[in-house]
Amino acid sequence: MGVWQAFRMAVKSIRSNKVRSFLTMLGVIIGVGAVITAVAFAQGSTKQITDRISALGTELVQVSITGRNTNRDITLKELEEFTLENEQKIAAMSPLISSQYTVKAGRNSVDTSVKGTTYDYSKISKQDIAAGRYISDIDNEYRQKVAVIGSRVKDELFGEEDPLGKTIKMESQIFVVVGVLDELNQGQQGTSDDQVIIPITAAQRLMKNTSIRNYSFLAASAEDVDSVMDVLTEYLTGVYGSSDMFRINNAAQTLDTLSSVTDTMMTVLGGIAAISLLVGGIGIMNIMLVSVTERTREIGIRKAIGAKRRNILAQFLIEALIVTGIGGMIGLLLGTSAIWLIGKIGIVPAVYSPLWMILAFGISLLVGVVFGMFPANKASRLNPITALRHE
Repeated sequence: MGVWQAFRMAVKSIRSNKVRSFLTMLGVIIGVGAVITAVAFAQGSTKQITDRISALGTELVQVSITGRNTNRDITLKELEEFTLENEQKIAAMSPLISSQYTVKAGRNSVDTSVKGTTYDYSKISKQDIAAGRYISDIDNEYRQKVAVIGSRVKDELFGEEDPLGKTIKMESQIFVVVGVLDELNQGQQGTSDDQVIIPITAAQRLMKNTSIRNYSFLAASAEDVDSVMDVLTEYLTGVYGSSDMFRINNAAQTLDTLSSVTDTMMTVLGGIAAISLLVGGIGIMNIMLVSVTERTREIGIRKAIGAKRRNILAQFLIEALIVTGIGGMIGLLLGTSAIWLIGKIGIVPAVYSPLWMILAFGISLLVGVVFGMFPANKASRLNPITALRHE
């Protein structure tokens, strides 16, 4: 019996038991689909974060004050003086405090990130103004309640109306919209399009928080980053007496850390994939063992008319490969559909990984071979006389 004939017999057997064949495939379908979707979600999340960090450039240096139990705290004025002293190396410095708020305008409202900062944040964030103006040093000096809003906030609160000069409400405080930011991320939630920027002096009152724990520095060039980090470390160590009281990171370090986290995540996902496909393989083996028992008499007849052991083995192995192959293809379709849906909704960018798709499909075929071997071997070893007597 040739391979083509064995293939035709396997297909006929699968078609004669459609429900059982589908249930056999189900474990592989779920396993392959879950692997592709999970990997795409992880890669999409990584891409989203990486794009945001990369957009800021490798010249960005971020400082976080971590020490809490200290009688000494750095002030914004001191860091402004430090920046002036090192203006050849530092192009800009801005403080940042942020929190989530429900922002209202008339009957409309939106939950968004509210950031308190200074004018230099416009240079650091590299997000231009689409309409109006940015917050100014005068706004901070006189604690003006003005706001610059992202495109998503603008669309949610004002729709097609011009928001400039209109008011928004946060908690019980009223702010006047003086600017709208350029749209960078198709107005997606959780991106730079989904934020409200206000003067840091107004933010301290709004958030009831006078302590500033985060500062961003923009090095004059990529070559100055290490030098800026060194002088910052020396200066802050002199202020606090210990380097344990603060953290200094740049974009390149953050990307390296993110890459390490992503690699760990992918390893975990690979383990989950292996377990899900293992469960699917066990299901295939169990169903095929039942199939061998049901078709014992058929196997006996085939052996009696001259079918060899390798013919029976080939038929059942091909049957297992067809089941897992079809299951893998359906899983691929479901997985890619889920990726498209995730990207369409805007949860994370849609990222299709051909390598993982091929790997998941290949593993599904391998599962068919490994877990189909035992029932196929059992069928091929049946004694024809005993098989013919089977009822």
